[in-house]
Amino acid sequence: MNNLIFTIGWIVLPFCLGFGIYLIPKLHKFFALFGAIVSVGYALQLLVSKKTFVFELLDNFGVTLILDELSGYFILTNALVAVAVILYCWRTEKTAFFYAQTLILHGSVNAAFACADFISLYVALEVSGIAAFLLVAYPRTDRSIWVALRYLFVSNVAMLFYLIGAVLVYKSNHSFHFDGLVNAPPEAVALIFLGLLVKGGVFVSGLWLPLTHSEAETPVSAMLSGAVVKAGVYPLVRCALMVEALDPVVRVFGVGAALIGAFYAFFERDTKRMLALSTISQLGWILAAPQVAGLYALTHGLGKSALFLTAGGAFPSRNFQELQQRSIDPRIWMVALVASLSISGFPLLSGFAAKALTTDRLLPWQDIIMNVGAVGTAMVYAKFIFLPHRQQEQASEDRKNVAPGFSMAAIFLLVGLIAANGFYIQAYTVGKIGKAIATIVLGWLAYFAITQRVEFKLPRALEQFEHLIGVMSLMLIVLFWMVWARSGI
Repeated sequence: MNNLIFTIGWIVLPFCLGFGIYLIPKLHKFFALFGAIVSVGYALQLLVSKKTFVFELLDNFGVTLILDELSGYFILTNALVAVAVILYCWRTEKTAFFYAQTLILHGSVNAAFACADFISLYVALEVSGIAAFLLVAYPRTDRSIWVALRYLFVSNVAMLFYLIGAVLVYKSNHSFHFDGLVNAPPEAVALIFLGLLVKGGVFVSGLWLPLTHSEAETPVSAMLSGAVVKAGVYPLVRCALMVEALDPVVRVFGVGAALIGAFYAFFERDTKRMLALSTISQLGWILAAPQVAGLYALTHGLGKSALFLTAGGAFPSRNFQELQQRSIDPRIWMVALVASLSISGFPLLSGFAAKALTTDRLLPWQDIIMNVGAVGTAMVYAKFIFLPHRQQEQASEDRKNVAPGFSMAAIFLLVGLIAANGFYIQAYTVGKIGKAIATIVLGWLAYFAITQRVEFKLPRALEQFEHLIGVMSLMLIVLFWMVWARSGI
């Protein structure tokens, strides 16, 4: 009973604090920071105890919550990213409305990481979608409002498919619990997975990410890419663990996303768009090995948030060609270097431990493909690593335009990237270290070889609004075929 009360209090707290900001607006920053820190504590408690808590609040017809080590990793990711964003915005003129919506977004994503039934998850995802919409539209420019409306419409269409699937699951089992997918018809699984793939930004269903994440304000981009998209990925991981027949389906989409995201990101010339496209690839790594998805989600959230804050709030330009022609301040470049090395899987950073743990749990058919994906990741982040960086007058001038809270947020995230190594110390063997370094070096060599000989601009037709909806229809057909072909569903 005490655990249930504590859990309900933790879920409700961000919403109470968010609404409390409107009553006491002068404390908006402190309320937001306190809510995120409480989530850090709750997540660490789950990770340390390694216990599983299952709460049936209204029997099979109501709310089901599952809190365990897996959800602890995802909750910790959400919490640390939120803390970093709040520190980044601390000395800016963000209004109480911004911090209130940040708390509501944080709380709804937390709730999604705790839910184990489709209706509660639907509510959590819809609340997070509305909060994200308001934050993307926060600048109130014509451009930001259009991008926000585009995101909201795509999200709502996806969740409509999801809701129909949830109703079909209930019709088959008289329960909305995730394990009801075992007896659900193939169309129910296909509809639910379509909604989650779009919401999570996985494979070609995630091509709404580049515009949304690149056009949003820098701290909002960091939250969206670092934590919010994982609210759609986490249920896919949980379903794969609960329903054995769905594990191969999730892994296939993970492998596909890892490759297509890296391919698109490598040829992108805009820093924030590149990071958004890379997010599709990194979400694929999370899905490629559902049993150990938590650590990869954590290390990606920390690294990607640091890179978004750097690219949007510290770099003098978003264009890679322009960045190659000027020298970046070494202290700013160092943040991009560490975060890029972590996502590439370099030893001494948590990305190495996460990649090693993930590759240990891959199936034989995934090995070669994901190793190619790892080389592709190193190629993508070489674009940041090999930017010119010398202390010059221009670099010093650029540093004056850096967001005031950038240093605090960057240090916080980079310390997290180092500390998270402790979750998988077993990764540090001679063989794994040698393989990681060889993969990264191979990626760097390929980067120099290709960039000097190939200049290619990928078409953006699939990112257009009408094509995003069309892709959903095609994905639904593919999903139905994949699920129908699996025995036991």
